[in-house]
Amino acid sequence: MALLKSKSIAIAYETIEKDNGSLPLLVPMSEVAGRMATQEAAKYIEMPQGGMGILLGGVTGVEPATVVVLGGGVVGINAAKMACGLGAKVYILDTNLERLSYLDDVMPANCFPVMSNAAVLRDLVTQADVVIGAVLVAGAKAPKLLTKDMLKDMKDGSVIVDVAIDQGGCFETSRATTHEDPCFTVDGVIHYCVANMPGAVAKTSTMALTNATLPYAIQIANKGWKKAMQDSNEIKLGANTVKGQLTYKAVAEAFGLDYTPVDNFL
Repeated sequence: MALLKSKSIAIAYETIEKDNGSLPLLVPMSEVAGRMATQEAAKYIEMPQGGMGILLGGVTGVEPATVVVLGGGVVGINAAKMACGLGAKVYILDTNLERLSYLDDVMPANCFPVMSNAAVLRDLVTQADVVIGAVLVAGAKAPKLLTKDMLKDMKDGSVIVDVAIDQGGCFETSRATTHEDPCFTVDGVIHYCVANMPGAVAKTSTMALTNATLPYAIQIANKGWKKAMQDSNEIKLGANTVKGQLTYKAVAEAFGLDYTPVDNFL
């Protein structure tokens, strides 16, 4: 609302979009958050942190942990890579068959890409030691995939990490936490729901984000916002507020506000 009142031109990192549907300015932070998700899960599943006290990769003669990743996008694949690298048994769920085929080709043998549906999810979370929520709907609230009802069937001391918390969270029981107080427990399941996860590794995050942002910033600085949007559909899709009007449809729908196409200003 402050941006609308200021009548500023606001271009959002999270809605700049390439023709193939990818979100180039979210990729660096998604990579960081995905890798951190596994790192944090490995820490909080330790017994001193309240977890069940298991090692993600197991050891000789001892089974590894089971990690379930919801979403096969940038966050999900990075979380799965880290978990696989540690030696965990990893299931990565998605609803896009083409994406699952790609994951089947590129992921290691201890990663199992699976078509997601409610029955599959309910079954796998009962086996899971860690569940990582990596679902994103560009510019809109995340869907609630893991319900409170499912928690009672999960293992005591298991850990769920909601990377989608910045978009409202993809677990029904999620609420935003901070790096200072990152976890809470519901029905014996530890919730890690830190908003702005990459802020914990600020040096890495800043360098990665600057690498991706600079080309767009140069275009806007050299051409001005209007010409930059006319020349680049990617930048035009980033427009969220223009002169007091909300210009991104999904955001308008999410907050119940009026929507004005950005083309009206170009």
